[in-house]
Amino acid sequence: MTIPHLIGVHPAWLPPEAFSAIGSRRTLVQADESAPARTVRAEVADACARHGGAIAGPGEAADLVLALTSAGPLPPAAQAVAGPEIGAEGFLLARQDGVTVVLADDPAGLLYGFFEVVRQGAAAFGASRPAEAHRPALRRRMLDHWDNIDVHPVMGQVERGYSGGSIFWRDGVQHEDLSRVRAYARLLAATGINAVGINNVNVHATEARLLTDRLGEVAAIAAEFRPYGIRVHLSVNFASPVALGGLDTADPLDERVREWWARTTGRVYAVIPDFGGYVVKADSEGQPGPFAYGRSHADGANVLADALAPHGGVVHWRAFVYNHRQDWRDRSTDRARAAHDHFAPLDGQFRDNAILQVKHGPLDFQTREPVSPVIGAMPNTRLAVELQVTQEYTGQQRHVCYLAPMWSEVLGFRFRGPDGRAVADVTTSGGLVAVSNVGDDPYWTGHPLAQANLYAFGRLAWQPGLDPAAVLDEWIGLTFPVGQDGDAERLRGTLHELMDGSWRTYERYTAPLGVCFMVRPGHHYGPDVDGYEYTQWGTYHFADRDGIGVDRTRATGTGYTGQYPAPWSEVYESLAECPDELLLFFHHVPYGHVLHSGTTVVQHIYDAHFAGAEEAAAMRARWAELDGTKTVDAALHGRVSELLDEQVRSAEEWRDQVNTYFLRKSGVPDAHGRRIH
Repeated sequence: MTIPHLIGVHPAWLPPEAFSAIGSRRTLVQADESAPARTVRAEVADACARHGGAIAGPGEAADLVLALTSAGPLPPAAQAVAGPEIGAEGFLLARQDGVTVVLADDPAGLLYGFFEVVRQGAAAFGASRPAEAHRPALRRRMLDHWDNIDVHPVMGQVERGYSGGSIFWRDGVQHEDLSRVRAYARLLAATGINAVGINNVNVHATEARLLTDRLGEVAAIAAEFRPYGIRVHLSVNFASPVALGGLDTADPLDERVREWWARTTGRVYAVIPDFGGYVVKADSEGQPGPFAYGRSHADGANVLADALAPHGGVVHWRAFVYNHRQDWRDRSTDRARAAHDHFAPLDGQFRDNAILQVKHGPLDFQTREPVSPVIGAMPNTRLAVELQVTQEYTGQQRHVCYLAPMWSEVLGFRFRGPDGRAVADVTTSGGLVAVSNVGDDPYWTGHPLAQANLYAFGRLAWQPGLDPAAVLDEWIGLTFPVGQDGDAERLRGTLHELMDGSWRTYERYTAPLGVCFMVRPGHHYGPDVDGYEYTQWGTYHFADRDGIGVDRTRATGTGYTGQYPAPWSEVYESLAECPDELLLFFHHVPYGHVLHSGTTVVQHIYDAHFAGAEEAAAMRARWAELDGTKTVDAALHGRVSELLDEQVRSAEEWRDQVNTYFLRKSGVPDAHGRRIH
């Protein structure tokens, strides 16, 4: 096993300097011959070769001991911290008598423990401390790639990808050299990710064949992820029995269909024994599904779950199901209601290895949405919450927008008030899933600072209660190792100033008060207040001369508020109690309506958009102060500078279009007399 060190590709949060604390010491590895354990040995050897350390043999003195509880008699340092069962993927970390110890029950836990020592750096070899237990809060921590094999005529090589092409395929063929996939797996394992879906949930004709005659490509990718403890999953077409198997039906209750899925899945596991399972988007935005046969989504998911069960696999069944041919004239229809209407009545009908994958909000990864009520409505179903690391509606990785504060709010939301279970608790067995933001760009994520979102997703999936600012601080320390000639605290302070509040800055200069969308149709970048207002997609704001917002109340609107349990059903129903940041998601109000902040809706729109644009300009100015210093590589500084120029331009465009639109709609001038066109 060789450790991938790519030329011309940014090392992200695993630069060689991050391994100096380990690589300059003596390390003993006591483990089995599994793939992750071999990886730990290889990582230690690579670090020692770079930084002058050594690998200790059995019985020899060591500064660091990495040991499996099952790998023979434990060295004394490990015996001293051994105790009750640690558990799958978990590890103990201790520092006693000058020795740092990582102890795990399984190889994946040992790998994660190794990367925790990397993350802590010299601090892992400091003062003595008793054994600390580290265990993942969520069982499955997964990234979904929306990569295509063929270049799609509209969506390109990667749908909603803003970082170049796919790291798996290019122009219809798999990359001959997959070393970048191995390097990617390494980055993910360092954050705690343990599963990856490798292809687009919108499964086109060529991609459907990954299940059959192109299965060898999936196996080749799985071989690159396996050393880092990551299982590969595959998005499949629900109608595969017809498209690939020659059947005349994909009816999930047809015995021929059930047999086809069982045979096909068996062949997959014969080639990839540790295959993770399937991801399915069905009856959504033109994708085939069980509705065509008068069957439920539980029927559809269960036929795949039954095929996977003998092999230990799971099916992720996406709950993103809605009518995308709505009539904007009909205010009784509501896209936000759709997932709950379709799936809540099916609670308890899904197999144990079927995971219902629910977007964190009821619409579509917007800058501000309430938490989806589906997450709190299905206690007898395994649920996974889906986030979007790729910034489709949050600046498309041309804008700095650190998303961990948003995700932290979602994961900490409690459906039944302070005493209820948090979203993170609901998804313990199902896990956390996100759409990946990685491509073949030299900086992985296009915008170098967007790497922080990928890092933060993995860390929050492992431990949802982490402070987003602390996670960002970890990422800064790893990604920008500043030497003696650099000013580490200056760089750290600058990045926190740019990134800590960047999600709320983006929110200020885009769609106000939870109204959602207002983006240009199709590519979803930049402002277009009425872009979707009269379309079939059901993403409306209903602004007129008198007011703005969507009435989703039970009393006079679509009834969506009734999908929440108390107290939220009453909070969102009440105009007086509804939080300002979600007001226009739940209510249609006059422009003169006074917010809890004391300002009117229309004045808030003006103020927020002016403030957001000013904050974007301040971010650019703050970053420019680092130009010519030794704190940041010149090429990286230049890339970020170019993107901040675009962010400032775009923020001003948002400000001017949105403010002008509402001035003309409302006829209410800005109280501060600022220029609105």
